[in-house]
Amino acid sequence: MSRRVVRQSKFRHVFGQAAKADQAYEDIRVSKVTWDSSFCAVNPKFLAIIVEAGGGGAFIVLPLAKTGRVDKNYPLVTGHTAPVLDIDWCPHNDNVIASASDDTTIMVWQIPDYTPMRNITEPIITLEGHSKRVGILSWHPTARNVLLTAGGDNVIIIWNVGTGEVLLSLDDMHPDVIHSVCWNSNGSLLATTCKDKTLRIIDPRKGQVVANNFEEPVALQEMDTSNGVLLPFYDPDSSIVYLCGKGDSSIRYFEITDEPPFVHYLNTFSSKEPQRGMGFMPKRGLDVSKCEIARFYKLHERKCEPIIMTVPRKSDLFQDDLYPDTPGPEPALEADEWLSGQDAEPVLISLRDGYVPPKHRELRVTKRNILDVRPPSGPRHSQSASDAPLSQQHTLETLLEEIKALRERVQAQEQRITALENMLCELVDGTD
Repeated sequence: MSRRVVRQSKFRHVFGQAAKADQAYEDIRVSKVTWDSSFCAVNPKFLAIIVEAGGGGAFIVLPLAKTGRVDKNYPLVTGHTAPVLDIDWCPHNDNVIASASDDTTIMVWQIPDYTPMRNITEPIITLEGHSKRVGILSWHPTARNVLLTAGGDNVIIIWNVGTGEVLLSLDDMHPDVIHSVCWNSNGSLLATTCKDKTLRIIDPRKGQVVANNFEEPVALQEMDTSNGVLLPFYDPDSSIVYLCGKGDSSIRYFEITDEPPFVHYLNTFSSKEPQRGMGFMPKRGLDVSKCEIARFYKLHERKCEPIIMTVPRKSDLFQDDLYPDTPGPEPALEADEWLSGQDAEPVLISLRDGYVPPKHRELRVTKRNILDVRPPSGPRHSQSASDAPLSQQHTLETLLEEIKALRERVQAQEQRITALENMLCELVDGTD
């Protein structure tokens, strides 16, 4: 008779509990503004939730330091002309978020640390290149300002947000709609799933599919008979994958190992109300003093509720085995370095003393304008009827100089306004 060996894991007794009501974010349903109740994005500073706003595209950004009921006049981030389909915080700047829309555009936004008085309507940059709706966003894990987008045109575009330029366009690798895209840990490869039921591993810089149609899975885990969409979240520090079923009321979690059977069931967190969507806090945003190893933000119809996963420990000391060094906010590469073929692992930080988010950092965009590229000077050997007279050429150059000067003046004024708003925020906080 064979004997069943039960795997002992330090994560087997993970406790999950919903936060108290006063720690949740509650929506006041008002005219033309409601929770989208399908997706949110979170980082150590902010929680962002897609909303429906009068037929246009918008999302709301809430500071994690302030919870409770959301005021009906709370400002939105709005600029798209059609619904927002995806949002993603930049891993290297907690104040920068990208949004993708049904209007085929991608917008990148700078979110201030203070609560603005009115809607944020001007993005840092708008990226245009897709011919159909854009439903997927994913920042590069190690390279600064590199953003991946995928649209209904079955095209993947990789951008340099710092210049607004297209770095790479992968337009002949997917015959049908792309369902999801994910980078590997150092951003050298992509994994994609497609409506054609094929998983592809892609080297984006070579423009090649390096693996697909795997013959057999390493492990197969039967879940249940529900037809709801599974939202997977993986923590590489603990090798735990959390599976949240959309429309379900449970979160199942499994430990992944290098030895058979590879996938080990740990436990299930259950609640009374089903989740309509889920957000997942990066590891650096957790409370290490409470042995917190995961935090979810569960979207209900009218509120967003934190769910905290902890590992019970008797000691109050820092638990090294629970918190190995984890990716921090500093990028390891510049966009041009990554494009040239360099790879680098994420820059790691220690959580021993907890993580303190850095102060507001401004994303500077140096967009290359075709008007700044002047024709070569010198005598012309011939002149056709379509050539402009010398006086017109001089006038054009003068106008270009004036446009350049005005652009620099506007940028300087915007920086001054931002600095004054930050000073005002600090003064208000100091009087609380």
